[in-house]
Amino acid sequence: MPKSRIRKKADYTPPAAKQTTVIKLTNRAWVAPVMLALFLIGLAWIVVFYVTDGTLPIDALGNWNIVVGFGFIAAGFGVSTQWK
Repeated sequence: MPKSRIRKKADYTPPAAKQTTVIKLTNRAWVAPVMLALFLIGLAWIVVFYVTDGTLPIDALGNWNIVVGFGFIAAGFGVSTQWK
């Protein structure tokens, strides 16, 4: 019986390199300072409210000053979502 021909496998050729696209990110250098500023303003608002026994920062708001302070802190967390 005759031998069958041995087929030679083709050498490995890597696939063509994909073209890389440059992703231009916008400049978000303002995010970190604004975020930290909002955190610190909120913290300072609450601390001043407690230290002055509710007479400062705005006497007319009463205990709502705490909500205002936490509002600044929440805004800081909102800004932090823009950080890359």
